[in-house]
Amino acid sequence: MKTFATDIRVRYQETDNMGVVYYANYLVWFEVARTEFLRSFGLVYKDLEKKGYYLMVAAISCKYKSPARYDDIVKTEAWIEEMKNSSLKFGYKLSVNGKLVAVGDSIHVFTNSSGKPVRIPEEIRSLPIY
Repeated sequence: MKTFATDIRVRYQETDNMGVVYYANYLVWFEVARTEFLRSFGLVYKDLEKKGYYLMVAAISCKYKSPARYDDIVKTEAWIEEMKNSSLKFGYKLSVNGKLVAVGDSIHVFTNSSGKPVRIPEEIRSLPIY
């Protein structure tokens, strides 16, 4: 399984008045990890969209393990857990200084511009991303 990691520094605006990261920001960080994972294989969302492919979120989950706080460096990791005919399931792990902060997954369906599911293109299926 190929995994990609990138770091994100927690900004003040991402925290509550106790300096703890607001829960919805973890989903944003999943997106950062996912898009950077794909980019590391030469897949850029805007280029996929130019070719008529869109990745619609069908499901997402997050389990919080410990809080991230203002100015922490969050290591975000992403990988593909499963590839089906028209969908990808991504896995995520977030940590601070080796301590697990959150884990999760998301399912994305490849669609055309009308939102109709389409088969994942062979150019993506053939990449060593899985």
